[in-house]
Amino acid sequence: MRVIGELPNPNCKITLFNWNEKYLVKFEIGMYEQTYKIDEYEVADEEALKALITDEFITKVMTRFDEMHTDWGTLIN
Repeated sequence: MRVIGELPNPNCKITLFNWNEKYLVKFEIGMYEQTYKIDEYEVADEEALKALITDEFITKVMTRFDEMHTDWGTLIN
């Protein structure tokens, strides 16, 4: 797996990977992570991949992180 870049974000770490004819977009915050796999043929290049990661999409990812945290808290309490 090869790191091809990071996208700056004040709320979470966003790392882009290339692996096995796929791009992976990994979001990390604390003990949680979300990874999205995109076939290489679905985007023209790395810049097109970066263009998919819009503010709207990041907001939805952050909402899922909140839900993950709530679910985990419910599970362990």
